[in-house]
Amino acid sequence: MVKRTGKHPARRRKVFEERTEIHRKVIVFSLKDFDINQGQSFEDWEKSRILAKLMVRLREISDYTVVEAISKGILKDYGEFPENTEFRFPVYLFKGVKWASLRIAGKERVAGYIEDNVFFIVFLDKDHKFWISEKKHT
Repeated sequence: MVKRTGKHPARRRKVFEERTEIHRKVIVFSLKDFDINQGQSFEDWEKSRILAKLMVRLREISDYTVVEAISKGILKDYGEFPENTEFRFPVYLFKGVKWASLRIAGKERVAGYIEDNVFFIVFLDKDHKFWISEKKHT
């Protein structure tokens, strides 16, 4: 005689998948260190019609872990604050944070730093001036 547990195997699998998803550390965002003195403001991005693009992109990125976003080319991990930049290191931040940027659309970027799975947005960079590099294929 087979003992019945009352639980369907498909149900157990679904519960396992839900628990796994809960423990998956997807990227979350913080604006607590947003620098209002450098880069652009949210109002500037709204006037340039790219604030909505930013919000859509943040929602899309929220489905990924940091590693997944890096592998997809959405998130660029720089490590240290760049030397070739038009931005200044914010005096209120600790040295040694792990700097990165998110590609929003075209050349528009959001620059900040990562701690664990939190991306702290520090600069809005619509002209790609946070990490200035040589143009390719021109």
